[in-house]
Amino acid sequence: MRSIRWARWATCALAMFCVPALADRGHAKSLAECTAFEQVDKSDVTVELSIKNTCKMPVACAISWRVVCAPDAKKRRSVHPGATKLALNEGATQSTEASASVCGDDGWAIDSIQWSCEPNKD
Repeated sequence: MRSIRWARWATCALAMFCVPALADRGHAKSLAECTAFEQVDKSDVTVELSIKNTCKMPVACAISWRVVCAPDAKKRRSVHPGATKLALNEGATQSTEASASVCGDDGWAIDSIQWSCEPNKD
């Protein structure tokens, strides 16, 4: 009876200490786990779009958006696409601004914001 209990305890101890160590070995973060996007209103007409890279490699990222002037007007409505590419080293954060100043006094919306990153090929 004692040998069965000892075997169970030894198996549990082995599982608690060895399995997590084996699970972490060779685990590489995906780009989705080590890149992050944030948007912050900077002024009445400007939004700051940022990407942070915590990957262990440089990444190439792209951000795109649309500025829609007079979104509710049938005749004055206009759409202005914007985009930028960013190269981020390990631990870096870069930003760009989406501005609705092109809309003048009309109302506006910034929408269709998309971002993506991939390993830098350089």
